[in-house]
Amino acid sequence: MSESTARKATGNGFLTDTWVNLKRWLIKTTRNPFVMVLSLLNPVIFLVLFTEVFGGIAGQAIGQAMGTETSYVVYLVPAIAVQTALIAATTSGIGLVEDIENGMFEKVLVSPMHRGAVFLGKSLSEVLRIVVQICIILTLGYGLFLLDGGGGAYVATGLLGALGIVVVGVVFAIWFAAFSNVVALVTRDQESTIIGVNLLQFPLLFLSSAFLPVEVLPGWVQVVAAVNPITYGVDAARALMFGRDVMTVLEVTRFGGLWNTLVPALAVLVVLDVVLGAVAVRFLNRASGAEVR
Repeated sequence: MSESTARKATGNGFLTDTWVNLKRWLIKTTRNPFVMVLSLLNPVIFLVLFTEVFGGIAGQAIGQAMGTETSYVVYLVPAIAVQTALIAATTSGIGLVEDIENGMFEKVLVSPMHRGAVFLGKSLSEVLRIVVQICIILTLGYGLFLLDGGGGAYVATGLLGALGIVVVGVVFAIWFAAFSNVVALVTRDQESTIIGVNLLQFPLLFLSSAFLPVEVLPGWVQVVAAVNPITYGVDAARALMFGRDVMTVLEVTRFGGLWNTLVPALAVLVVLDVVLGAVAVRFLNRASGAEVR
């Protein structure tokens, strides 16, 4: 019996399969809140330590690059929001490896579920976690902003802009979640998956516009930052934070204001989401074929 015929026989459709997988992963997350706390702890430490230790020095460089006096807290919060999404996406592959090791993954593969729904349901559970965590980071950042003096607006675009930052974090996370799942399917080993995704995660984070303006970084770092997806995620979130165009790696003037940053940055991220999402589904299909044989 073919996969499509089996699915019709069970009466399940794509949306039903997606919901089943979403619910399963949400239950798994709520039963292990320790993972959620740990994935949030790293960005919180970065936010507090960087603002307190490097705020004064970095603030001068940021003021020169931005052309105005800027709180380092306001500058850093979008980067930490994206880092939160990045770390949550990293744990996606680790969760898949756990499924492989306890035999649940094989059960899913031999079921008549749509492979795209398996990936989408899992991704949606991670999206909900990312939304909660970015909201926590934005709230914590506001507290630090007030302690720092609270001059001017925290999010220049208001509540709508804050929601936009959450959306940017979600769009950003999808491509890396897909990548971490591909690594998990290739290695099928938790330790190898952790090493593989972290080996890429932290260099990309520091070789971007996350912590300092690109123009004050060394020349070779600027070249890497121009092709680094984290730069586009951070710049999109930062444009919403400041309410203006902040992108330095692309020269776009067609859309006006902050849209000169948002449109190209989100376009890059969406293309990455589609490409790597398709690769992840392809690897799921290959894994399914191998199990059947």
